[in-house]
Amino acid sequence: MRLSKEYLLPAGILLGVTIAFFVIVKLPYTVAIDPSSTSTVAIVKKLEYPPLDKAAYDAKLLELANLGPAATSTSSTPSLWPVKTVFPNPGAILPFKRIVAYYGNFYSKQMGVLGEYPPDQVLQMLQATASEWQIADPTTPVIPAIDYIAVAAQNNPGPNGLYSLRMPPDQIDKALNMANQVNGLLVLDVQVGQSTVETEVPLLKQYLQQPNVELALDPEFAMYDGHVPGTVIGSLDATDINFAVGYLAKIVQEYNLPPKILIVHRFTQAMVKNYQDIKPLSEVEIVMDMDGFGPPQMKIKTYKDFIASEPVQFTGFKLFFKNDAKNGSHLMTPQEVLKLSPRPSFIQYQ
Repeated sequence: MRLSKEYLLPAGILLGVTIAFFVIVKLPYTVAIDPSSTSTVAIVKKLEYPPLDKAAYDAKLLELANLGPAATSTSSTPSLWPVKTVFPNPGAILPFKRIVAYYGNFYSKQMGVLGEYPPDQVLQMLQATASEWQIADPTTPVIPAIDYIAVAAQNNPGPNGLYSLRMPPDQIDKALNMANQVNGLLVLDVQVGQSTVETEVPLLKQYLQQPNVELALDPEFAMYDGHVPGTVIGSLDATDINFAVGYLAKIVQEYNLPPKILIVHRFTQAMVKNYQDIKPLSEVEIVMDMDGFGPPQMKIKTYKDFIASEPVQFTGFKLFFKNDAKNGSHLMTPQEVLKLSPRPSFIQYQ
């Protein structure tokens, strides 16, 4: 993925309204919106979860591995997939469902689809895209998601001197409201700039303690070496990622929540250091997301080199409406993406 200033948040304000529509699949809890509140406050009624069916879990992991007819039990080279990690707590979304997310920031038309269109149009587009994935893989129910950049990297120091900007609560509330109206997930994306994961993630606790709010980390804009975001590709170490995993696990325990999902974006070798030391927990499911743009053959190679070859737990795949379709190329279809081994459980559209 090439770096460009268009992925750094400019100044601006975008206002919009939201609508509700039919959703692909319901979450294992109910979410409603308090009409008397000026902010988006979720009223959650948690359902009791049955014990995890470990046999069904393993079978679904094998299905996602997508090993093909060439893989046999007598092969001298065992497959890296499916990954054997800790079983999740009851109520886990993965691997039983697939998440299809629309990404961006309301302040910027260049950072993704969330800033390009009014919320009602975004939700209609998201519904249509989720339906395409459901048709492509009928055995895996689809959950729609709003993937909102809650901490955005900047190419200037800003008031805090950290080259990052934290979104105000009303903007995160707006994103959560959209997710709630489709009974979907909100993913809070964090670009730390010259701040740290340890500083930024706890500031989002009021949202992360809600059962349908997940977390994503973007190493591209983690500038621990003092560079300005957008001038070089940043990186995160396993220690940074494990801090986020541990923090989310404590929230799950404290609020008796279903397992959280942590998404880590990646499109180069150096973006994620010491991947083998990343430790999933029963309370947190980890997705390593291929975040590069370009023609299909380039994206597939990046996925094989930096996601499939360095397994953690689950995988994701990012699709760019504009940048993937340049120079005579095309946006990959769900059917094309599902040919990957392993099959991604998280799909993100920018």
